[in-house]
Amino acid sequence: MESELPARLATLGHPERLSVFRLLMRRYPDRVPAGELAGALGLRPSTLSSYLAALMQAGLVTQERAGTSRRYAIDMVTVRDTFDALLLDCCRGRPDVCSPVSLPSDRGPIPMPDRKYRVLFICTGNSARSIFAESLLRAEADDRFEVFSAGTRPRPAINPFALELLEAKGHETSGLRAKTLADVGGPDAPPFDFVFTVCDQAANEECPVWEGHPVTGHWGVPDPVKAEGTDAEKALAFQQAYGTLRNRIRAFAALPLDSLDRLSLQKAVDRIGHPDAQAPA
Repeated sequence: MESELPARLATLGHPERLSVFRLLMRRYPDRVPAGELAGALGLRPSTLSSYLAALMQAGLVTQERAGTSRRYAIDMVTVRDTFDALLLDCCRGRPDVCSPVSLPSDRGPIPMPDRKYRVLFICTGNSARSIFAESLLRAEADDRFEVFSAGTRPRPAINPFALELLEAKGHETSGLRAKTLADVGGPDAPPFDFVFTVCDQAANEECPVWEGHPVTGHWGVPDPVKAEGTDAEKALAFQQAYGTLRNRIRAFAALPLDSLDRLSLQKAVDRIGHPDAQAPA
């Protein structure tokens, strides 16, 4: 490890390589196509390719082929080994020195049994997917959660297909509107316990560092607003997005939140969004 650590730190010392690394960390355990990475970061394909090659050579990123596409993901085992080596070398394993790096809730159940859990769902436009998630969790377990949704670049109004579907499913829609992150997370607002992104574009963006260190998850769903074709075909896309989110919300609401430690809870949240992913122990 001592021979590998300087190379890894030197690789991450390049600002744009670090940006690629940070985006893949935000999307973990997703495997992200090269084209999506280039578009999100505004990089030319050849430039991105050189950055990814350096990150792979350092062992920080892995590549997988899917047909003609190449997809990339963080090698979390290597990343954890790197962080461990830094802490052991710099802190000599002293918890009094290194404890700010770890969250207190890593070592026990989340201490919030006497209040509702605050949950935020984020997508880009806040006109369909995050609105679905907000409505579904509120309907599934309103007594346990305070639920909010917001958009990184919210649309002027909720999509009419989304509103029609929610009303058909019996959801209350009168108070729903498209909101910004500032609308739901101002300086005086209590911290969130959970923050979920439900679209890849929002997950790729630099979101705020949330107060209180909430558990975060990425439950990406294709954007039904972009569906083309007849009204029936568009309505089907909204039905599919709603159904995917309903399954995830039900799985989340069924978790024994007050008895899980933070690490177990994070793994459970990741499994809900990525049931086929194999997270490291």
